[in-house]
Amino acid sequence: MLWRSGDGAFSPPGSWYANLQKPSWNPPNWIFGPVWTTLYAMMAVAAWRIWRAAGFSRGRAALTLFLVQLFLNALWSPLFFGMKRTDLGLLDIVLLLIAIVWTILLFRKIDRVAAWLLAPYLAWVSFATFLNFTLWRLN
Repeated sequence: MLWRSGDGAFSPPGSWYANLQKPSWNPPNWIFGPVWTTLYAMMAVAAWRIWRAAGFSRGRAALTLFLVQLFLNALWSPLFFGMKRTDLGLLDIVLLLIAIVWTILLFRKIDRVAAWLLAPYLAWVSFATFLNFTLWRLN
């Protein structure tokens, strides 16, 4: 079993994460819930705008890539928290970052507002990538 159902997205980071050496700029745990709630709402609106503007036929590539990045996003917690693998988490989040940029570029061709709605997500994942890298290096 790679991870237990109680790990990752289904539970708080736990004692393993609490005991990691962290940089001084590591955000407090309570910030992640509100940030991700806001980002997921913005992502949903962005995808909805693409679907409304292009449908599945014309928006297939953009919407498929959106689902790919969503999968990579969901994979990070089991890798990082569940398996306690900062290295695999880093690999995943770098791929996620690439997928987000690519998604924004495809969204922009269909609806500029939808692309801009993903900008805060890109900013947060960029920050999270640097944090993941730092945690990997420190631990």
